[in-house]
Amino acid sequence: MALLPPPEALAEIATAVEAVRAEWSELRWVDPALWHVTVAFLGEVPDEVLPELGVRLARAAARYSPETVSFGGAGAFPSASRGRIFWVGLEAGPALTRLAGSVAAGARRAGAAETDRKRFHPHLTLARSRTRSRHGDDLRPLVGALGAFGGRRWEVSSVHLVRSHIGASVRYEQVEAYPLAVRD
Repeated sequence: MALLPPPEALAEIATAVEAVRAEWSELRWVDPALWHVTVAFLGEVPDEVLPELGVRLARAAARYSPETVSFGGAGAFPSASRGRIFWVGLEAGPALTRLAGSVAAGARRAGAAETDRKRFHPHLTLARSRTRSRHGDDLRPLVGALGAFGGRRWEVSSVHLVRSHIGASVRYEQVEAYPLAVRD
């Protein structure tokens, strides 16, 4: 499950990243065409689960209002000093965290058993470490360079079921969109 930010918001990030990317050639930079915000990772979902999954995801999304968010700040998992994943944050209210929990719970109830149980931290992954060590890379200078980034505000009005196609080149396919239906 993912949020698909508008092209204008992604273009701002691309411009900010372009200023530092050449200095960090040792990182594996994610193709901007693949940028999305993961709301819940479902893993491998059997085809027979899809009808019930769709019902539960639509129900979960319908209980939430559209929310205005923006990209801002930067960081790394597990930490900037031992970075494996470099990201830009998504500034959002607590409703987005509750939405992520509802979507993940609905997916589990539908039979998508491989949901990620980590605490939701809204972000957009920009690069990954090539280092095989569990210690990662010292990304503090990179995090500092983009730490003050702030992007335009945009509205999250739906969540998207996205299928990953892994291989020589990764691609994502949007399967369905579920609108956030509660209006204030």
